[in-house]
Amino acid sequence: MPQNVRLRVNFAPAEREMRQGAARGLLLGAEHVLQQATAVVPLDEGYLQSTGTASVDESALQAAVSFDGPYAVRQHEELTWRHAPGRTAKYLENPLVASRAQVAALIAAQLRRSLR
Repeated sequence: MPQNVRLRVNFAPAEREMRQGAARGLLLGAEHVLQQATAVVPLDEGYLQSTGTASVDESALQAAVSFDGPYAVRQHEELTWRHAPGRTAKYLENPLVASRAQVAALIAAQLRRSLR
């Protein structure tokens, strides 16, 4: 004879853990991109290089990497300017594109860790 069974599942704790894992992974990914960008940011007596930051908006699950200064955008976009060897324009864009796989792996690892 069939029995009725009720099952209540509360996914809120698992969702909370996964969001926290995703935020940790995003921060690690942003810090990785920042490290790569800092290695190629144009040198200007070190000011621009010292302004790099990585941050995460946990509520939106978005990460940001930025450099500050009155000429940071122009340094990034001006392809005709000369830079010291190993330093380049597109100092954010190029490391971000080159690091896609590593950033994805960092996020995935933190998501897996949150599910343990």
